[in-house]
Amino acid sequence: MRTHFTTREVARILDVSGARFRSCLRASLLSGGRHFTFQDLLLLKTTKGLLDAQVPIARIRKMLHSLKRQLPEDQQIWNVTIYADGRRVVVWDGTARWQPDSGQFLFDFEPRRMTRQLSLKQVIPPSPVMGLTADDWFELASELERQSPQEARHAYEEALKLDPQCAAAHINLGRLYQEARQFHRAEACYRAALQHAPEDALPHFNLGVLMEEIGQPEAAMKAYRDALSRDKSFSDAHYNLALLHEARGNKSDAIRHLRAAQKLRSPSRESPRKPPTAPRSGPSA
Repeated sequence: MRTHFTTREVARILDVSGARFRSCLRASLLSGGRHFTFQDLLLLKTTKGLLDAQVPIARIRKMLHSLKRQLPEDQQIWNVTIYADGRRVVVWDGTARWQPDSGQFLFDFEPRRMTRQLSLKQVIPPSPVMGLTADDWFELASELERQSPQEARHAYEEALKLDPQCAAAHINLGRLYQEARQFHRAEACYRAALQHAPEDALPHFNLGVLMEEIGQPEAAMKAYRDALSRDKSFSDAHYNLALLHEARGNKSDAIRHLRAAQKLRSPSRESPRKPPTAPRSGPSA
């Protein structure tokens, strides 16, 4: 399990220059060590968002000091959403929102809700302008995949908590689980992606690769055919289907799909036998 990241790795993940990284570091109250934990990375990403919203470093530091005192012992700063709302810095913990500078809670004063405004559960949740949004978590997960697959899985799971219909996150999480040989979880992710993006060929293809890996060739062939019914130009589905037909002695079908794959594929490209990555911009509903 990857537990630490270097300064260079964190700066690349945050997509900041050296000077900007040092500003994020000063604002976050973190020491300038050579290694950072995953939780440090989350805090630095939040401070970067606040700096991008023109919140001064001194104010961010003061706000974080106050927030540490305000949160209960079992809750950490990286477990809440911190974002800029105009000139205000607001914290959202899933139940209530407040200004950490003053400790003042923000309520919904709509007349018909006045009788319930003292209940924190009635507070309207904020738009996560500068907190970790589903897109933020997805982007972070994509950056973490090579360096720390376990943290990448966690980040995709966080993205799905905020956007359960994100088929790309389901697909990529499934691929990571498959690479970790957690096949039941991988299958659940792919089938969730199919629910939210049934016309996308990619989750069908990934499910086919998984079915092959766990020794279910019939299910794999069906999944590949389903992928091709959505995208006839999916060369990898043709190629994998050709190999399955060849293994079963169906030479004519094998030749047909192999020729289709060769026609669609560039000569220098090898056929991957593992699920590809889904982009965030792909179908999600």
